[in-house]
Amino acid sequence: MALMHVQFFSNVLGVSCAMDVIIPEQNVGIGLAGTADAAAGQPLPVLYLLHGLSDDHTIWQRRTSIERYAAGRNLAVVMPAVNRSFYSDQKYGYRYWTFISEELPALVCQFFHVSDRREDTFAAGLSMGGYGALKLGLRRPDRFAAVASLSGAVDLTDFIESPERGHEGRMIFGSVGEYRGSDDDLTALAVKTAAGSGPKPRIYMACGTADFLYRDNLAFKPQLERLGYDLTWSEKPGATHEWGYWDEMIQKVLDWLM
Repeated sequence: MALMHVQFFSNVLGVSCAMDVIIPEQNVGIGLAGTADAAAGQPLPVLYLLHGLSDDHTIWQRRTSIERYAAGRNLAVVMPAVNRSFYSDQKYGYRYWTFISEELPALVCQFFHVSDRREDTFAAGLSMGGYGALKLGLRRPDRFAAVASLSGAVDLTDFIESPERGHEGRMIFGSVGEYRGSDDDLTALAVKTAAGSGPKPRIYMACGTADFLYRDNLAFKPQLERLGYDLTWSEKPGATHEWGYWDEMIQKVLDWLM
């Protein structure tokens, strides 16, 4: 695998940005599988792998073996930095939703030989990144064929109302009343997308039973099922909000995607 550290300018955000990108190779040296397809010249399927609230674009490489897991799968992995944005066009701030859903995919296709076909485009993430991946799938089902949320923040009501961090939530989403029913509300998005005539994304959700977000994930699961989504659900007894669990689950997500 080739690992590339990319610095680039975002017109949407008006600031220099960073992403790390893993590209498959045919020959990768000792101890790592290559892929014969890497030399075939066809555009690569691409996974947008999203970080959590307190992390950045380097975290998946530092906490997991994502490069090794992706080897041999003929899959490009794009890991962008979005700060503490919740992948949203902020009420008082920057347009990170426009960046992640529009500008970044266009730039990735410009910089790398990746596919722009829906069936080749995926997203996954943990915690805040799980929220971002689900939002990409539910709000842009025309672009993302499958998305995966690991311990995702699927209901942000408590975040907006939190005495400690509510000011941050309101800066991004406004009040709870403004958040509910909006295009930032995953429940409302799931209903809206299910009622449309277009395709729906395949969805993978995983959460540990001892995770503080487990209750919200468990409540979101039957809503997606009732709406007819192709949902794969995984829970691990006793697992918490931690990287040992996410390292294990991203391997299962890659198997599920491919």
